[in-house]
Amino acid sequence: MVAYIFCLTTSGGVPVFARSKNGLKQLPFPVIGSLNGVHMFARSHDVELLSTVTDDSKILWKSFHDSLTLIVVSEDDNADDCHLGNVLSHVFDSMVMLLGFDDVTNIKNVERFKKDVRVCFPLIDKFVEDQSLLTFGDLVNAVDVIAAAENAVLQNFLDAFAECADSPYGCLLIHGKIAVATRKWWNLTSRELVLISLLVSSLTSCSSRDIPVFLPDGSPSVPHRLMTFQLTKFIDVCVLCGPKPSLNELEEEVGRFWRTSYESLRAALQNHPCNIPSSFNLDSNILGFIVVNIETNRCLCSVYSSSTTNGDESLDCHERRHILRSYYKHVVGNYFASKVEGSEKIPSSFTHSAMDTYMTTDTYKCYAMLSPPHQIYILYSTDIPTFAMRSITEKTLMILTKDKSTQL
Repeated sequence: MVAYIFCLTTSGGVPVFARSKNGLKQLPFPVIGSLNGVHMFARSHDVELLSTVTDDSKILWKSFHDSLTLIVVSEDDNADDCHLGNVLSHVFDSMVMLLGFDDVTNIKNVERFKKDVRVCFPLIDKFVEDQSLLTFGDLVNAVDVIAAAENAVLQNFLDAFAECADSPYGCLLIHGKIAVATRKWWNLTSRELVLISLLVSSLTSCSSRDIPVFLPDGSPSVPHRLMTFQLTKFIDVCVLCGPKPSLNELEEEVGRFWRTSYESLRAALQNHPCNIPSSFNLDSNILGFIVVNIETNRCLCSVYSSSTTNGDESLDCHERRHILRSYYKHVVGNYFASKVEGSEKIPSSFTHSAMDTYMTTDTYKCYAMLSPPHQIYILYSTDIPTFAMRSITEKTLMILTKDKSTQL
């Protein structure tokens, strides 16, 4: 769990910002200066300082384009360093998305940049504060999706609206997760998909907005216009546009295109918070799951499985989410490679490539399986026999990926 993130200029070590988890005291500047000084001292002697651990914490440094150095302080959960490195990459990409690559990598006036970067804080804080119980995209580098039987109908509404906006890029978000998107939207890179969804959810709720955004991979120096429109509470439609149309022009079209979709939207919203239709018959021992398609950059997850309604409250949903995230970080980088940069460096001492792994404790069991292009991580209750976890995991993966509504 991230406690602090610090940003300083790489050349001079000038502090740019510091973000911390709510409830934690700000670290004094001499401590921050010392953390950066150790890194700068190492660089001056041609040594790259990557990370270190204390009795209960881990510190990781990462420099970007000889412009900014980011430092993260976290509890030491014995996970591979790639996960904290992933957090810092998200933070840097957040600045690129809202300020542009040129302004972030070529800082001419530090004091002005310190003021400009404040616009990024709501998005950056998404990687510091506890995320919603319902999303894992920031962790797995794949955008969260929500499965609904109405998705096929909603796809037609979205395609028509995107065509009206003269844009091939459009998506429909339900509680910050993609229900449907245009083909071009799915062609965005994994970090662009994740960041845009998190950006929308980080902003104050409003009926419509028009925000200039840079795509870290596709267009880091030339901004697009991200326009969002709230169709109902918790449901937004988003399009990426050029100079035209204006926000006012498109606002007038929202009602015409989406009015008749209200019943479908309301029905799709009912799949929250499970993220899957009630018709999916999953094993009652499943307490939560993460399914990732590493080719399409999509993630389907839930900690509100069917067993929640069957009276099994041995682990509440906060605990389930924490266990699943911890298990993912334990597996990826140590046994599995995934979308997380650096996770492909599996320890060379292994004589084979693992395809399955599991863990049992007194209060829960976990199972992970590779079935390219999918990866699945499941949290089970202790009632499930250990020998049965593999077959049930296979069956669950088939249920979740074969249905068209999951888009996996």
